[in-house]
Amino acid sequence: MIKKILFILSATLSIATSKADTAIFAGGCFWCMQPPFDALIKKGVIKTTVGYTGGLKENPTYEETSSGGTGHREAIEVVFDSKKITYQELVKIFWENIDPFDRDGQFCDKGEQYTSAIFYTNEAQKKAAETSKPKGIVATLILPAKKFYPAEGYHQSYYTKNPIRYKFYRFNCGRDKRLKEIWGHSSH
Repeated sequence: MIKKILFILSATLSIATSKADTAIFAGGCFWCMQPPFDALIKKGVIKTTVGYTGGLKENPTYEETSSGGTGHREAIEVVFDSKKITYQELVKIFWENIDPFDRDGQFCDKGEQYTSAIFYTNEAQKKAAETSKPKGIVATLILPAKKFYPAEGYHQSYYTKNPIRYKFYRFNCGRDKRLKEIWGHSSH
């Protein structure tokens, strides 16, 4: 009986996860990229994880990545149910939460580790990303996905664990002010 239940649970889990897809975005400070995607949890986003991607160093740390030299960017991995929310919808949220025209980083954070990029996992994502670009000279790169390394635990959902520090950082960095200048609103 227990084996039968385990088999049914395993089969159910396989079916449930077969609809899951992954999107990876680098939009500067990963603390600031998590809230807009977490807001979509009930609309098709299954899980978000902040971390590092794009570089060659295996198992990078925050200290290594934030100081530059690893080739990694701070990024967010979004696992989503493509039957409930489309990749195009996620890309739209990404664009509206970054400054796509800044080649040096995002807002007050400068350096390659804070530059914006869309990391596509297949050709359909690549095409969707390319056709979604805003008008103007866009600095955001569209790159093939590389291994994603989750950040340390204290960075995950930082905005909920440290709301005052998060809001202070976000305000002082000028993120919402610049987003309003570009998109007509401050954030999602």
